[in-house]
Amino acid sequence: MNYKYTARYTKITSGYMGQIIEWQEVITEGKDLEECRLMLEDALKEMILAYQQQGKAIPLNTDIIEILSVEVA
Repeated sequence: MNYKYTARYTKITSGYMGQIIEWQEVITEGKDLEECRLMLEDALKEMILAYQQQGKAIPLNTDIIEILSVEVA
């Protein structure tokens, strides 16, 4: 099955922190954005497998994410 999630990356002193928006428990850090992305993908895969093995419901992405641009005078 193909799962789709939204990742958020935040610059921190040691590099980047990555987190899955829909599944707050999936969080990791990396020294640069690419490492953080790879580690986040790995953490997400491992969490999905763990939930499947435990028979838990896997959180699904049902959100609509949109960036709004507003001009204020």
